[in-house]
Amino acid sequence: MAVAYLVFMLSRVAFFMENWSTFAPYMSWSLLWSMMRGALVFDTSALLYINALYLVLMLLPLHLKERAGFHKGLKWLFVVTNAVGLAMNLMDAVYFQYTGRRSTVTVFTEFANEGNITSIILTEFLRHWYLVLAFLALVFILWRCYMKPRLEVYRFGHHYYISQIIALVVMIPLAIVGIRGSVTAGTRPITISNANQFVNRPVEASVVLNTPFSMIRSIGKKAFVTPDYMSREQMEAIYTPVHAHPVADQLSYPGKNVVILIVESMGKEYIGGLNPDLEGGPGNYKGYMPFIDSLLTQSMSFEYSFANGRISMDAMPSILSGLPMMVESIFLTPASLNDVDGISSILAREGYSTAFFHGGHNISMGFSAYAHSIGYQRYYGLDEYCQSPKYGGMDDFDGKWAIWDEPFLQFTLDGIEQMKQPFLATVFTASSHHPYNVPEQYRDSLVDEGGQPIHKCIRYTDMALRRFFERASHEPWYKNTIFVLVADHTNQTSHDVYKTDLGLYSIPIIFFTPDGSLQPRHDEAAIAQQTDITPTLLHLLGYTKPYLAFGEDLLLAHDGDEVLQSWAFNYNAGIYQLVRGDLLLQFDGSRTTAVYRFKTDPLLKENLVGKLPEQQEMELFLKALIQQYMSRMNENRLQPGK
Repeated sequence: MAVAYLVFMLSRVAFFMENWSTFAPYMSWSLLWSMMRGALVFDTSALLYINALYLVLMLLPLHLKERAGFHKGLKWLFVVTNAVGLAMNLMDAVYFQYTGRRSTVTVFTEFANEGNITSIILTEFLRHWYLVLAFLALVFILWRCYMKPRLEVYRFGHHYYISQIIALVVMIPLAIVGIRGSVTAGTRPITISNANQFVNRPVEASVVLNTPFSMIRSIGKKAFVTPDYMSREQMEAIYTPVHAHPVADQLSYPGKNVVILIVESMGKEYIGGLNPDLEGGPGNYKGYMPFIDSLLTQSMSFEYSFANGRISMDAMPSILSGLPMMVESIFLTPASLNDVDGISSILAREGYSTAFFHGGHNISMGFSAYAHSIGYQRYYGLDEYCQSPKYGGMDDFDGKWAIWDEPFLQFTLDGIEQMKQPFLATVFTASSHHPYNVPEQYRDSLVDEGGQPIHKCIRYTDMALRRFFERASHEPWYKNTIFVLVADHTNQTSHDVYKTDLGLYSIPIIFFTPDGSLQPRHDEAAIAQQTDITPTLLHLLGYTKPYLAFGEDLLLAHDGDEVLQSWAFNYNAGIYQLVRGDLLLQFDGSRTTAVYRFKTDPLLKENLVGKLPEQQEMELFLKALIQQYMSRMNENRLQPGK
């Protein structure tokens, strides 16, 4: 077992080194010591789970087991089971870069319908060959350092049975304590969220945890547990997601078309116009999306805008239904069967034609199922693309995920041209994604000049979007359309401000009307999030009926110079985050763990917990938000009037 502890700790070192830029800038000796203490707690639990059968077989008080063949089998059992745990840890060292947390058992559901997973894993084996070598070296340590007992010393008398029984009896309570993570009676067994007590930032909890523990502890767990923070009456008084009295005013333009472009991995960092302070001041940082920069000058955008999740599955419910990710993606829970509205079903009832476009396999990521559940009338995926004689079919497939963005966005325009006005069209791009390839004809001209492999992909997607808008601008429906551009989540980062607990969620949210009906402006005060998109669009379209969304109408965020309704929410590794005003509050479900003035302290270095009067009000609001979300998920009340 000491050998198992050693190799697990070494795999943690590999995890840390692979994600050095995320963790190293914030490390200190005190934090390192705290992490290691926590790591021993979680490794103990995981290793006792993994080696439970081995330990029982080793300690059985039966002399029949004292044979060479039996112990040879035990050695294989020990090495194989622990090698599986090691593989999980090292694979997560790579996957962590896209999720910001250790994987749970839902990862198997997340990729259940993806036929390219084997190809992706093999590609990553080649890209991260050093982790493969590390795995082989650690398995060799497991095998070489395993010590089989010297069978010739055994005497099978009563002393043998007594000693074996005592060993087994002693081991059972020790194992229970180790698995629970505490010797204190009455305490709950440790869970994933307990890792936060050993770190300063939620993202650092992944260093303390190990992937087998996260997997095992999430098996059969109910994602949504309704807390009892307050009475239902108090909860409703503090916060409700029901927008009972939507407004229609001079900013409303009934009958306009809507095109929502969800751009894969378009982090705010990649856009020069949204980062005037990077690299020495205005004009020094150009970014990687010149077309988006040009569009910003004609659009409504926000200085502080955030994703509600870290993976693509989190984005669709947030953007299209106003439902943020909380604990787990809705796609991966029984709540996916709830009655849910979305902007598509709302507008369809108002006479809109609706369609969803995504260049991946039609069952990819569960997008088609969710699009259907929220009322999209048509779905255009890889199957439909390949049926069109106008394009190259599977020759345009990127080999891993989807059709390249450039041809698929042109195909999207073909579909839009066939739609009856007014229409809602939503497209989810795919090319700015791991494994960070671009079409062959662009491989010499597009390079990762900023040091991150994704930069060339972002440039390619920017070019594809420019050609999309160039063609669309000649269509008769163009000037009667509201365009929304938003990322699903962030991706690879280079600057420290985008590696913080808040920076990991920083994305652009852009509203563009070609006819200028929505006055271009860059809002430097309001807080925007993905769940605000549906409420804001419904205001722009003059919708006045009640609806449900865990977001705000951004057109009502101001009353003159005063900021009114403006906040953002996200969740990571057991920590709930609320952004409001100039404060970021982090809450572990029981208590506030951190408060930062993120506007003046963008690297989140000064924890002001317990020092600000606003903390109590923010915590109360966040509790009401969590309780509303959990209770409505569990009670199937995701529509107004329920």
